[in-house]
Amino acid sequence: MVEDIEFRSESPFLDMIGTEVEEWRDGYARIGVNLRPELLNRASVPHGGLVATLLDHASSFCGLYCTQPGNRRYGMTLSLSCDFIGQGTGGRLTAIGVLTKAGRSVYFSSAEVVDAQGKLLGRSTSVHRYRTGSENPKGVPPRASSNASIKGD
Repeated sequence: MVEDIEFRSESPFLDMIGTEVEEWRDGYARIGVNLRPELLNRASVPHGGLVATLLDHASSFCGLYCTQPGNRRYGMTLSLSCDFIGQGTGGRLTAIGVLTKAGRSVYFSSAEVVDAQGKLLGRSTSVHRYRTGSENPKGVPPRASSNASIKGD
C-alpha cells in the first residue's frame, strides 16, 4: 500500500470502506480493499455496490495523477457503465484503472476488479470531467478537510 499522503483519496466514504491506493502513476491506478462481513451481500459474496465503487474509484484516479508534489487533481464521474461478471471469494479485491484518452476537460477510462485468486468480478468503461484547475497535470492546492460532520439543521 502507498503510505504517502499524496496518494489519499480525501473521501470519507472510501475511507469507511477501507480502500487503499496500492499504485498510482500517470494513466494508471491500482486500488485494493480487504473484504470484511459488512462489505458482503446476503449470499456472502462481495456486494455489487462495492465492486461498482472500486471500478469508479480506480477509473477516476487513473486520470487524476498529479505531477506537482503537494497539489491535487479533482474530477467527477459523468458516466459509468459496469458489467458484473463473477462472484468473488474472501480475501482482498483489487481494482485496476487505465486511462484510455484524455482531452482538455474530459477523460475516458476503463477498469477491472479481481479477487485474491485473480478471478474477474467486474469491468467498466467511464467518462470523467476534470474540476476547474485540475485540467493541468500540476493540479491545484489541496482542499480543506472534507471530514466535517454533516448536520441536518
